[in-house]
Amino acid sequence: MHHIMIVEDDRKIAELLQSHIKKYGYQGTIITDFDTILNTFQELQPHLVLLDVNLPSFDGYYWCRQIRAISTCPIIFISARSGEMDQVMALEYGADDYITKPFHYEVIIAKIRSQLRRAYGDYAPKVEERTVEQAGLILYPERLELTLKGKMVSLTKKEAILLEILLQRYPRVVSREAILDKIWDDYTYVDDNTLSVNITRMRKKLTELGIQDALETVRGAGYRLHITWDDEALK
Repeated sequence: MHHIMIVEDDRKIAELLQSHIKKYGYQGTIITDFDTILNTFQELQPHLVLLDVNLPSFDGYYWCRQIRAISTCPIIFISARSGEMDQVMALEYGADDYITKPFHYEVIIAKIRSQLRRAYGDYAPKVEERTVEQAGLILYPERLELTLKGKMVSLTKKEAILLEILLQRYPRVVSREAILDKIWDDYTYVDDNTLSVNITRMRKKLTELGIQDALETVRGAGYRLHITWDDEALK
């Protein structure tokens, strides 16, 4: 069942959308906390997002950019703003479609079906999924997922790039400069602590899979991955 995340602060509209989505066999989740939309997205891992422009705190354009930084999930804007520039901005920020209010719910369903087919169905590119693996630890770079024996954690785009380079160069040390060059196009102005923060987050994700002490800091050189989990023992 495809999962659709509904980001709409008009509760009545959100509930009507959820109701129509359910009729067509989809699961719809209404967002109620508009300050943690990205975190909720990462937890839900929806197949598609319906996103309003006018939202509390930050507008839909902001959240569209945040989602696009970590996912290629289809995003359809639903908004009362009907100006050409509003639609242009939405598409520039990574949206796949833009529907103006008032709208017909059948049009919404048709748009949802179209985007789901393009992303996951008949029209989706038939490309073999890429994986990077060491001792049963499997990274899916395009999915932004890391798995070990049935357990899975979601990654940010930067975390996935970081882990990919460490897995590919195992058991060699990877310099800070090499990692920064991969993650940031121009790291001249990147704070030295930024990479350390990402390393800490990566260690936490590994811990969630039951992996301890696998990511070593090599002073003055960079970072190295150790296989501290026993693949055979986990079978």
